[in-house]
Amino acid sequence: MRTIALLILVIPGFFAALGIKLMRDMLFQILQPPFPFLWLQFVTGLLLLIFGIWFISGFVLYRDRKNNKTGVRSTKF
Repeated sequence: MRTIALLILVIPGFFAALGIKLMRDMLFQILQPPFPFLWLQFVTGLLLLIFGIWFISGFVLYRDRKNNKTGVRSTKF
């Protein structure tokens, strides 16, 4: 069971790392083969990074809520 959970987390982690690489390559003006424009490469990298972080954080939050490890949220400002 832990192996499946690890695989579920490794794949979005790989996407997030790929997104960082694509954004870094755009910063140094290195155009990767599937992208015709640098701005499209950057937007794709940003979306991959956001998806990877969102999925991993959602997985951890779901697991912590299931195990009652999250605290009570305060909504007072």
